[in-house]
Amino acid sequence: MNEENWYSEENATFGDRLVAAREAAGMSQKDLARRLGVKDKTLKAWENDASEPRANKLQMLAGVLNVSIMWLLSGQGDGLEAPGGPAIAPEADKLLRELRALKVDMVQNAERLARLEKALRGVMADG
Repeated sequence: MNEENWYSEENATFGDRLVAAREAAGMSQKDLARRLGVKDKTLKAWENDASEPRANKLQMLAGVLNVSIMWLLSGQGDGLEAPGGPAIAPEADKLLRELRALKVDMVQNAERLARLEKALRGVMADG
């Protein structure tokens, strides 16, 4: 994995970047949730890409974690440097990319499912 795109949209999700920034700030989930005034389960959902924060909480996140909003959303702008350490083996890199792609697909499918359920409820209520 190329160091310069470690946190890009192709390689990382919003939740991945949030976890990395929180850990770089030396904060636990509980600490960050308390600072933001949200429940622990809300922060966990953000980190697991099950939901996203509203604009006001996104702005607070960026400020508390000392990264830009754009970096949290897309991996571009002021944020964290790619982690150092040993290079990832090509096999591990391939698996990591596949896992991340699957995670993104799952979030998109969950959103699609919610839209379809809402549409079905509307059709059933009309009929």
